[in-house]
Amino acid sequence: MSRIKPVNEEQAPSELKEIYKKISGKFGKIPNIFLNLGNSTPALEGFLQFSAATEKMSLSPKIREQIALTVGQKNDCNYCLAVHTTVSKGLGLNEQQVTNARRGESSDPKTQAILKFAKIIVDKNGHVSNQEVEELKKAGITDQELVEITYVVMVNMFTNYFNHITDPMIDFPLAPELALKK
Repeated sequence: MSRIKPVNEEQAPSELKEIYKKISGKFGKIPNIFLNLGNSTPALEGFLQFSAATEKMSLSPKIREQIALTVGQKNDCNYCLAVHTTVSKGLGLNEQQVTNARRGESSDPKTQAILKFAKIIVDKNGHVSNQEVEELKKAGITDQELVEITYVVMVNMFTNYFNHITDPMIDFPLAPELALKK
């Protein structure tokens, strides 16, 4: 049960209703995370702009979703895992690729390096070492991609933490339980 009262479309002021209309057009509904964010129109607008910037990046939508799955798993965010599992499958990732991404793994060497680095960012609260950056670059990651990886991790950290704090009802199919390798 959500810890804050979601702002439903009927209760929303006209400015928020316009934002909800755009969200509904993209998702076919207004996901509960956005109903919770609707408690602050500026916060919702800011997040949507922050998130929209990822769509202009050189990182492919599939890689961005794999990063989201890695980060969501590291932060144990069931809401985000449900959303990103659904979106990933819609982008053509199969069940094994989704599971691997949740573990921070990929059979593609470049994607593997990206997901490993995303896990390191989360594990070390951003305090990555020179060696870890060099390993990423040896895998063919450019400076632009390094910036974009960091940005995508941070967008997902926000939603993970926001969902932990507000606890929205999960309105996407639940992601399956995952036995993580030790």
